[in-house]
Amino acid sequence: MDRIRVTDDKRLLHGGDYNPDQWLDYPDILEEDVKLMKKAHTNTFSIGIFAWAALEPEEGVYHFEWLDQVIERIASIDGRFILATPSGARPAWMSKNHPEVLRVDSLRRKQLHGARHNHCFSSPYYRRKTQEMNTLLAERYGDHPALLMWHISNEFGGECHCDLCQENFRAWLKNKYDNDLDKLNHAWWGPFWSHTITEWDQIESPSPIGESAVHGMNLDWRRFVSYQTIDFYKNEIVPLRERTPDIPITTNFMSDNPEFVPFTALDYSQFAKEVDVISWDAYPAWHNDQEDTPTLASRVAFLNDHFYNMKHQPFLLMESTPSLVNWHDVNKAKRPGMHFLSSMQMLAHGSDSVLYFQWRKSRGSSEKFHGAVVDHDRSSENRVFKEVAQLGQAMEALSDHVVGYQRKADVGILYDVESEWALKDAQGFGLKTKHYGETLQKHYQAFWERNIAVDILSKEDDLEHYKILLIPMLYMVSEETATKLQAYVKNGGTLVGTYITGLVDESDLTYLGGWYGPLKEMFGIEPTETDTFYPSDRNHVSYKGQSYEVRDYATLMNMAGAETLGSYEEDFYKGTSAVTRNEYHNGQTYYIGARLDDAFHQAFYGELIDALGLKAPLDLRHKRGVSVQAREAEGRQTIFIMNFTEEMQAIEIMEDVTDLQTHSPLSGTLDLAPYEVRVVEKVVS
Repeated sequence: MDRIRVTDDKRLLHGGDYNPDQWLDYPDILEEDVKLMKKAHTNTFSIGIFAWAALEPEEGVYHFEWLDQVIERIASIDGRFILATPSGARPAWMSKNHPEVLRVDSLRRKQLHGARHNHCFSSPYYRRKTQEMNTLLAERYGDHPALLMWHISNEFGGECHCDLCQENFRAWLKNKYDNDLDKLNHAWWGPFWSHTITEWDQIESPSPIGESAVHGMNLDWRRFVSYQTIDFYKNEIVPLRERTPDIPITTNFMSDNPEFVPFTALDYSQFAKEVDVISWDAYPAWHNDQEDTPTLASRVAFLNDHFYNMKHQPFLLMESTPSLVNWHDVNKAKRPGMHFLSSMQMLAHGSDSVLYFQWRKSRGSSEKFHGAVVDHDRSSENRVFKEVAQLGQAMEALSDHVVGYQRKADVGILYDVESEWALKDAQGFGLKTKHYGETLQKHYQAFWERNIAVDILSKEDDLEHYKILLIPMLYMVSEETATKLQAYVKNGGTLVGTYITGLVDESDLTYLGGWYGPLKEMFGIEPTETDTFYPSDRNHVSYKGQSYEVRDYATLMNMAGAETLGSYEEDFYKGTSAVTRNEYHNGQTYYIGARLDDAFHQAFYGELIDALGLKAPLDLRHKRGVSVQAREAEGRQTIFIMNFTEEMQAIEIMEDVTDLQTHSPLSGTLDLAPYEVRVVEKVVS
């Protein structure tokens, strides 16, 4: 399934998580909701996400009538619904009657009923029961004309260490290692601490009260957890695929919060293969006191591009907040204008929706102060509701210029969650300063500030058409990945690597002889040491007549054919190479040996952007903090000009475009107010 289609009118989706099961005793609230939905210019609602107890209050006793009524109300305003399977939070009767569904933690303690996402993915009963529930949902609602898509569970994550999961882990290992313990012991470096495995049933999952320092085992356990989670998901969707083959299926992915970097608990590059549409939940901490708004905006953009490129097609913003959340350390409200701006940024980077958690605030429990479209005052006259309605009107006007439009990029950044798992496990370097995800975002920011589109790639993606490929801190490089990178450069690509790259293979074993041979040949260097800094330590690198600050890491290297572009200024390695370039067949490689500041990234990547002829979607001039992003289809580009600063920005537009709000030509000077967005259209050849 290439992409979702709502109806022939191709509407952008606007709405969000709706929990009528919390309000069944308040019929006036439910009647009020549908009126407010229309007033807010919303059209799509995710329902049933945590509704199992309302759908099946006793085992085998079902109540769907309330859901029937909710769906008909949504359909009455020409709305659509995304129907969720309720497996993310099971009812209490199930935990009591079938305790096998309860997870066991790494300390081997069985968990009590409570919270959510605490079920065992191996449980035969839970797998059977979710299929039974989903069969009933598909039979009852699969043919409803307002059904847009299936939403499976919610924010998959977590792991279980019960006996069933131990057996499944061992079975997975037997398959991976061809039922050969010698292969497993080599991959796990078994002789270390006399950890050689002689029988399969000696294997236990990593635990603080057992083994947690065998890195190969830790890596395989994380791979298994991803496999087992995806397998549970695939089991859930069997009846949906059988009964509603034309209805697309998704499940909502996440970022790692509060850092707002790629999610590391699961391998989303593998999970993405099993969904029809990528959807994700975005909760950046706008207006925080740790970074300025443009820097956070670039990190949001990175994650959007990460999710877009999981399937190289538009995605859905499944959850966001129109105001604030309830789980940040400080739950600050969005300032006036930020909701519109942040939502438009999502559309600019490939989303076909702005959906919220939540439609109406809960009256009790942990999410009663989480932001929502409808507050406890039940008013359509407060600031948040009015801003949601304003956005809804704008999305209605933009739908024909966004839905079906794609993003194109000449720049790729490789992100590998398996490499991050291994790097986090590595007992070396700075235990608190590795920051793999943040490092990728820093390199990305240099392109974002020049309005150059970037694809965030997995190691399985095709690389051929990218003019430049970045692999910052790619700690784990298998022989297969190295061969792929070599082919890319041989065919004319430009590859940029950094410190802490290529140190281990896919089993987290170091390469014999130091740095892996093909990398030495390709980069024309041989890293020999990594100097790890204390937080107060500094060095500097001289590059093109300027001095740039080094923090955290500095690589010492021997030259093996590369040329030196930048040198260290201090310490015992003063005057040695820090930044290098090497010609390799028809392409070129660069190696950045130190963690350098943003000013270096701007200078270094700015030169590469110019040398490689990379172009922004629109020729214009602006100061820092303005982002220009485009989506393209059928010879036209829809271009979003966004001001992420608290200052008026004077933009000089050097091309003729059409303002999609006024439908009039626009060129020359454009004054952009703080947090303002202008959307324009450009004809392209």
